[in-house]
Amino acid sequence: MPSFRATIQITGLRPGHAPEEVMDMAVFTVGAAHVVEANQLDVVAGVPRITVRFMVEASEYDAENQQARNAAASMAHGVNTVAVSGMLRLFRRSAGKWLVL
Repeated sequence: MPSFRATIQITGLRPGHAPEEVMDMAVFTVGAAHVVEANQLDVVAGVPRITVRFMVEASEYDAENQQARNAAASMAHGVNTVAVSGMLRLFRRSAGKWLVL
């Protein structure tokens, strides 16, 4: 199964939401359709960034990428219900490297 990771910057919380809800929402939205392998929180140049690593069902290359794009878009939409977010990036694992999609 191909492996992907989606990263999104978090620039603030929406009123009434706790910080842990951001990662919970990201994992929940991706996990609704795909196997989540890992997740993590990093702070890069003072800006929090969450990463969710997940797998999609093996099929045709472009279809796999589209499934991953849909998952990343769903993640961003879900995260935006509890937080204010910034840049979203998607990567595909290939030959031991993470390639930007």
